[in-house]
Amino acid sequence: MKINILTLFPKMFEGFLNESIIARAIDANLVEINVIDIRNFCNDKHKQADDIPFGGGAGMVMKIEPILAALETVSGKIIYTSPQGITLNQNLVNVLKDLKEITIIAGHYEGIDERIIETKVDMEISIGDFVLTGGELAAMVISDAIIRLVPGVIKKESYENDSFFNGLLDYPHYTRPAEYQGLKVPEVLISGNHKKIDEWRLKESLKRTYLRRKDLLKNREFTKLEIKLLKEIEKELIE
Repeated sequence: MKINILTLFPKMFEGFLNESIIARAIDANLVEINVIDIRNFCNDKHKQADDIPFGGGAGMVMKIEPILAALETVSGKIIYTSPQGITLNQNLVNVLKDLKEITIIAGHYEGIDERIIETKVDMEISIGDFVLTGGELAAMVISDAIIRLVPGVIKKESYENDSFFNGLLDYPHYTRPAEYQGLKVPEVLISGNHKKIDEWRLKESLKRTYLRRKDLLKNREFTKLEIKLLKEIEKELIE
């Protein structure tokens, strides 16, 4: 998969590209990330990529010419990071991961010239109901969420248990030592009984979702086991 990111601040991506799972995915040629400096497509000697807004007002607006010129060098679905876009969720990530190439425009200042959105942008994506100083962090979040699902980047069973992947929040995780300063790991996890472990994890996942994000259960088609476990959870909570 190839991800192009158009930005005014390419150095912000240095750590993102050179550390942890993302770096390993790039080294293994599982993904290509192409960070493009929009200023390289400015024709004036000062490399000015923004200007004052027509009609007045605070802030600056990213200019149309350099962004359109940069877009001529890439392909794939064009995404613009914007608080006005659809909210990123796991279902959307699952769709984006199947694309061969995407291009993300990281907005800055008051945003980009609206004519770019009207003529070139396929999708505006928000990472939440808040505003950042720029779209670079949002571009990293979108990229990270996609890359970890690319085959070979991490083990399939790792992300299949993630929160939201199967419509539920993740269950609790523990590691060695089994006891520390009187704090113990649940006995079932060290029992060796994998059937009981799987059931415990499902129950804990359902419980967390029930308590923290009950909305996720609204349209879920429950299995017989899930119905049984939910009844146990509700009984425990009442008691």
